[in-house]
Amino acid sequence: MNKLDIAVQGVGLIGKRHCDYIAACPDTVLSAVIDPLPAARAVAGHFDVPLFASFQDMLAVHRPDGLIVATPNGLHVENGLAAVAAGIPVLVEKPLADDVASGLSLVEAAERAGVALLVGHHRRHNPMIQTAKTMVDSGRLGEIVAVHGSFWLSKPDGYYDVAWRREAGAGPVLINLIHDVDLLRYLCGEVVAVQSMSSNKQRGFAVEDTATVLLRFANGALGTVTVSDTIPAPWSWEMTTGENPAYPQSDQSCYVIGGSLGSLSIPRLEFWSHQGGRNWWKPLHSERTTLIAQDPLQLQISHFAQVIRGEVSALVSGREGLKTLQVIEAIKQASVSGKTVYLADGVDQ
Repeated sequence: MNKLDIAVQGVGLIGKRHCDYIAACPDTVLSAVIDPLPAARAVAGHFDVPLFASFQDMLAVHRPDGLIVATPNGLHVENGLAAVAAGIPVLVEKPLADDVASGLSLVEAAERAGVALLVGHHRRHNPMIQTAKTMVDSGRLGEIVAVHGSFWLSKPDGYYDVAWRREAGAGPVLINLIHDVDLLRYLCGEVVAVQSMSSNKQRGFAVEDTATVLLRFANGALGTVTVSDTIPAPWSWEMTTGENPAYPQSDQSCYVIGGSLGSLSIPRLEFWSHQGGRNWWKPLHSERTTLIAQDPLQLQISHFAQVIRGEVSALVSGREGLKTLQVIEAIKQASVSGKTVYLADGVDQ
């Protein structure tokens, strides 16, 4: 089977990783890099592929089988719409857009055109998350009662030397917590209401550095999630999963899911339940599932190739990514208003 030509637009931190994975995937080949910044020359030279300043410049001489958009958040919709208009399947890095309204315009354009639109919530591809999903869906935990997620770590000050990370449309809720919200939606079901408080006291930027969120799920479960990029701590996806070797790995967990029959920690996949019936005086028994680690970003590239070939449906479609963005937008609204924000049944309402 012929390899698919995949181009990458935007070769910052995540864009360069996509280039690596495309080049390593047996189903794909990196065919072009699109980025107007001078630093992109080194990336294109490293992979020996042509460099273009814009998507239209590339189309004039090359039409890839698929495009990955890894530009700054504010450009995602514009870049995605250009790919859709050209009829090229596109994987847009999360968040799909800065806001639900503009994200919806991209999703609807892709659906009208019949062009595959995926969102880069790559963590769903992690075998550990797929195992946790199977455990929850099997009923082993019973009825889901509560869930807690943590994103506590300390970003270096230099991370914020990039101007857009300090401005509206950025911040750890939209850049980081969106991953956690997406996984909690995937594991526990749709979110119907949120409350939130946020603070920028530590860094003083226009965006928050810390936030606390309450979630109500459609199945009646309640959730708490806290996010802060100013706390030295081991309780985050980055620091617990070993998914990205750039982060030192701890032996802690970042999520716990509690059900009427038992509880589950993630990523340790440690399941806890009472022996001899539910009773706090009875011993708790724990079982841990171990897996062979696989890189979800690499799995996502292989999945993208399958979607382009029409072999599978998108695990995280544009509309699915939009639902997660809707929750994030509600969190931001709740932080400003101090009120509970109720989510509509669909993102088109």
